[in-house]
Amino acid sequence: MEENKRIIEIDGVKVEIDLRTAKRVESFKVGDNIKILDKEYDSYKVKPGIIVDFAEFQELPTIVIAVFDEGSWSSTPNISFIYYNKNTSKKVEIVSCSEDEIKVSKEGVIERFEREIQKKKNEYEDLKNKLEYFKTHFLKVYKEI
Repeated sequence: MEENKRIIEIDGVKVEIDLRTAKRVESFKVGDNIKILDKEYDSYKVKPGIIVDFAEFQELPTIVIAVFDEGSWSSTPNISFIYYNKNTSKKVEIVSCSEDEIKVSKEGVIERFEREIQKKKNEYEDLKNKLEYFKTHFLKVYKEI
């Protein structure tokens, strides 16, 4: 029985710990790379994330995590946020990881973001041209009526 107990000192206070019921505690800080195990429908997906804030609410302390979803080659990459607390921990798990563990193709992701930006710029220019055409041709008709 005594082999399962250990005495440790925390800030000058001695505490006896029962190792059979002790829980592992990880420490996180803002900027830490983490992996998120996220339940999506009936499967689980591991995504890279980074801790961006600790919201120290009295009733529900929350870790704010930026999550990167690379998506497929044809889709746009996405950055979303998970607010991790005792309510979300039922469907989401987090663990720390090193930068080496994150398998993201930096060049490919940057290229896809830039391609999406160019696509949106083209849409913007197209809308501006349509508005100008409307002002030039259709508003002239209304003035005559």
